Amino acid sequence: MEAKEEFAHKTLAMDVMKPRRNDPLLTVLTQDSMTVEDVETIISETTYSGFPVVVSRESQRLVGFVLRRDLIISIENARKKQDGVVSTSIIYFTEHSPPLPPYTPPTLKLRNILDLSPFTVTDLTPMEIVVDIFRKLGLRQCLVTHNGRLLGIITKKDVLKHIAQMANQDPDSILFNEFLEVLFQ
Repeated sequence: MEAKEEFAHKTLAMDVMKPRRNDPLLTVLTQDSMTVEDVETIISETTYSGFPVVVSRESQRLVGFVLRRDLIISIENARKKQDGVVSTSIIYFTEHSPPLPPYTPPTLKLRNILDLSPFTVTDLTPMEIVVDIFRKLGLRQCLVTHNGRLLGIITKKDVLKHIAQMANQDPDSILFNEFLEVLFQ
């Protein structure tokens, strides 16, 4: 993204974030109610580089963000250690896990890989500011919230496509041009 480009359109973060109105819900992890198998299924069925972690699907209260690669490595390491972590083990992104009934598989505590302060903007943040933040901080993604409740996510690709659409260009051509710029720098 060129820092010199001026972004003068009056769109808001909620206009660019995913999911859009008719899209499927955002893929999230819950802080204390998913099994290893649940998380492995999400990893195998998606290509996302990371996942927002929320208190619960109902509340959508944002807890943090976890990277896909960190999840994969942590689960693999827990299985290799032979400390009893199995597919039905509950994953906790909280400080403490509650006492478990007897004969329950050991839990997998992953708070240490959770980014507790991912970069967020509100749904009403002007895209001009969002674009500026992406440029200055080199972000890959930014979470969109309203009063601490997760609404969506904006990725670098979303920002680039939006810039292209505002400039009346083919949204996919800017991604190719960005790739070429990186390749030949």
